[in-house]
Amino acid sequence: MTALTSDRNTPSTLGDIRQGSMAADEKIFAGAFVMRNAAGYLVKGVTGLNLIGVGRAEDTIDNTGGANGGASLTYRAGVFRYVNDGTDPITMADIGQVCFVIDDQIVAKTDGTATRSRAGIVELIETQGVWVRFDEALARAAVLSPREYKPPQLQ
Repeated sequence: MTALTSDRNTPSTLGDIRQGSMAADEKIFAGAFVMRNAAGYLVKGVTGLNLIGVGRAEDTIDNTGGANGGASLTYRAGVFRYVNDGTDPITMADIGQVCFVIDDQIVAKTDGTATRSRAGIVELIETQGVWVRFDEALARAAVLSPREYKPPQLQ
């Protein structure tokens, strides 16, 4: 294909509603936070590796007994409040940092010694929970949080 020589009507998608194929044997409840596995399929939030937070489930979809891609899930990207883990709590100092998945409604401050995947970015802390920004591209780009970054030493 060559470079443009005239205007182009470029399609776009607007808004925060997304849809994706679910992994085999998954049941995701409305309101749960949703992750994408390494194969690209949607799963509920769980402690594990090679997952990335993508948003909040809009409906309950049951693909139990189904194959990868056997069901489609509508989810929403954005900022949502979830439960702060009691043993690895997120604090005010963590606003703007990556948080990590415990299950489909609980987030934690750390990766649990490399056992947890990134959920999203901490937006706000309240007594009722943690507001997390679910943006797949942002979570993927947040490979190292500032607390994990070690600046080079000057000579």
